[in-house]
Amino acid sequence: MPGKHLSVVVTRRLPEVVETRLKELFDVQLRDDDTPMTTEELADAMARADVLVSTITDQIDAKLLGRAGEKLKLIANYGAGVDNIDVATARQRGIHVSNTPGVMTEDTADMVMALILAVTRRMAEGMQLAKSGDWSGWSPTAMLGGRLRGRRLGILGMGRIGQAVARRAAAFGIQVHYHNRKRLRPEVEEELDATYWESLDQMVARVDILSINCPHTPSTFHLLNARRLKLMKPDAVIVNTSRGEVIDENALTRMLRTGEIAGAGLDVFERGHEINPRLKELPNAILLPHMGSATIEGRIEMGEKVIVNIKTFADGHRPPDLVVPSML
Repeated sequence: MPGKHLSVVVTRRLPEVVETRLKELFDVQLRDDDTPMTTEELADAMARADVLVSTITDQIDAKLLGRAGEKLKLIANYGAGVDNIDVATARQRGIHVSNTPGVMTEDTADMVMALILAVTRRMAEGMQLAKSGDWSGWSPTAMLGGRLRGRRLGILGMGRIGQAVARRAAAFGIQVHYHNRKRLRPEVEEELDATYWESLDQMVARVDILSINCPHTPSTFHLLNARRLKLMKPDAVIVNTSRGEVIDENALTRMLRTGEIAGAGLDVFERGHEINPRLKELPNAILLPHMGSATIEGRIEMGEKVIVNIKTFADGHRPPDLVVPSML
């Protein structure tokens, strides 16, 4: 199917350079404003498009897929995760799903380290004090945080991002520990100087910082539940740039409030953009609006991957970033 005759609908605003390239290559309908499509708008788009360029804010379930037109043959997701799409149902209906893996690795790993620094050194509290007008000057005992060198970092999920975090942590003199579905090869472990823990319970009980870098799947939902969070040391901190559903947010909020966990840096939340109001009130919680991959370079590279997937599909070949069941 020639690209120019391929009907492509984009559900959100993308960087201008990406939108321009899409218009050059395909018969594309772009979004006029940067608001998510409603369910009805999504259904309409899926009924008339050959390709839907979706984002992680588009919930494409079995019911919605049931309303897709016969034309729809590819959902090119603008994002590495695909838990917003019922991939199994899509495949049953002959609809391919692609994503944009590997693009956000370095940017997200940078954000992990930024949050680790911000939480352990109490940066948000310091900024608030400096801006409040109540700061009376330097004091030997004021705003004391903790030193990173010598601390133990536990990485939950040692994929691309987890390994990038490990490399950055080593530069700070942090000891790297990890738990993963599969143990890394010995040469990779040696390169990262990382200690593997088969038991997640044993690891979380011993680390000073816990970084969540695993995907959200049925098996990782509330993997950090109340019981497991209670195993953490009271002076430990937790950072999550992966998926909010991995942590029981209510339990974490209670423990941050009572001092059972020293602090948290969260870029993702259990209910998307609906943040627990009690979590917002806590001085020891740094909350960001899903900024982990938010660099212009990363967003453009994501768009380039989307374009390559669509162009390859239009040329009659398998998209390079096709999502297959073994990946889920």
